[in-house]
Amino acid sequence: MKVKFLAAFAAISLLSIVTVAPTIIFGTTPAVANPCASKPNPCAAKPNPCAGKKASNSVGGRLAKQLQGKPVVVDIYASWCPACKNIAPTVSKIKQQYGNKITFVTLDVSDKASSAKAEAKAKQLGLSKFFAANKTQTGSLTIVDPATGNILGQERNNADMTAYSSVLDSAITQK
Repeated sequence: MKVKFLAAFAAISLLSIVTVAPTIIFGTTPAVANPCASKPNPCAAKPNPCAGKKASNSVGGRLAKQLQGKPVVVDIYASWCPACKNIAPTVSKIKQQYGNKITFVTLDVSDKASSAKAEAKAKQLGLSKFFAANKTQTGSLTIVDPATGNILGQERNNADMTAYSSVLDSAITQK
């Protein structure tokens, strides 16, 4: 039994020397074969799901007739959202400063009931595609040209009034 133990100990010692000695003597680690090197990459033939995707610059088309003639500010809001609370003073300033020069649309996603109402409202106003893509982006304000559906500006959790006023002033002067 002692002989078997000593033989096993000797074998382990030799293996240790073979793997550790090059590092000690030559300062290098022996190359270890990659067990996956000969196998094909299963993801190589699949397209990158994120390639070519970018933020949309349109809400999906022209907005409803009742929104035409003024820039539209779409607010994705939730009562529990910290970002919404952060931008609330800016939202109030925008409404006060621009009054009837803009149309303000709030899509409330605070809970299931309000989300269902917001979805119906979005559909009625021509914002269905936009709502579907952005309903989780609470605390965002999006400025839209109602004639084209193009997004002129979009900010999330940005309380800086100048980020909105420059876009709105430009949109209003072009009308």
